[in-house]
Amino acid sequence: MPNLVRLDVADRIATVTLDDPAKRNAFSPAMVEALHDAFERVAADDSVRAVIVTGAGSAFCAGADLGYLRELQGFDVLQNQADSRRLMELFRRIHLLPKPVVAAINGPALGGGAGLASVCDFVLAGAERAKIGYTEVRIGFIPAVVSVFLARRIGLGAAREVLLSGAILTADEAYRLGLVNRVVADDGLMDAARTVAGDWISQNSGQALALTKELLAAIPTMGLDEALDYAVNLNVLARLTPDCKTGIQRFLDKTPQIW
Repeated sequence: MPNLVRLDVADRIATVTLDDPAKRNAFSPAMVEALHDAFERVAADDSVRAVIVTGAGSAFCAGADLGYLRELQGFDVLQNQADSRRLMELFRRIHLLPKPVVAAINGPALGGGAGLASVCDFVLAGAERAKIGYTEVRIGFIPAVVSVFLARRIGLGAAREVLLSGAILTADEAYRLGLVNRVVADDGLMDAARTVAGDWISQNSGQALALTKELLAAIPTMGLDEALDYAVNLNVLARLTPDCKTGIQRFLDKTPQIW
C-alpha cells in the first residue's frame, strides 16, 4: 500500500502532506487512517510546535475517493456509522490538537477536503488555484460532520449559504465569508504558511497556545456564566505554568522573549 501521507519536521514545524496526487488526494479509509497516524505522531513529538497541512500535486483534497463512494452503496447502517465516526474522530483530533494548525490550500478543497481545512486554526489559500466547496448536497450526501466545525468558524448564516448551495468558491469568495484567513500568491503559499507557523513559535508560549486552543474549543457551547467560570479556572491554570512564570519574569526584567 502506498504511503498516502507524508510527514516532515523541520524548525519545529511539522508539514503533513496528503500524498496521493493521482487521485487528487481524495479521502478513502486508507487516507483517513494515514492522517490519523500522522497527527498522532505530531501530537506525541515534543519538538513540534506548529503544523502545516497541504496537498501534493494540483489539489488539496478533492473529497471522497470515487472507488470508495461505490463501496459505500453496499454499506449497512453500522458500517456507515463506523465510517462517519472515523472521519469525525480525525476532524476532532485536528481541531483539538494542542498545537496550532495551518491549512495551505494549494488547489481544490472539496467536500471532506473543505472540512479538513475548516478544522484548522488558520487557512491560507492560493489566489488562483485554491477552490473551496462543501459539495456534498450535489450527490445526495449531507455535510453532517463538517457542519459542526464550519458553523463555529463562520457562523450559521454563512454556513447555511455554503452548505445548502454546494457552491465551489474562489479563494477571494472564501475569504469574504471568513473561510480563509489570507489569500496569497500560489507560488508563495508554503513560504507564507511557514511564516505564520514560525511567528507562532517565535513569539508565543507553546503552553499558552495549547490552553488558548482548549478555551476556544470549549466556550462556544457554553452559556455566559459557565463560560466565564471556565475562563477563570483556565486562567488560574495558565498562571501556574512554567511558561507563564518565565514569561512574566522576562517581561519584568525587560529581556528578550525566547520560548
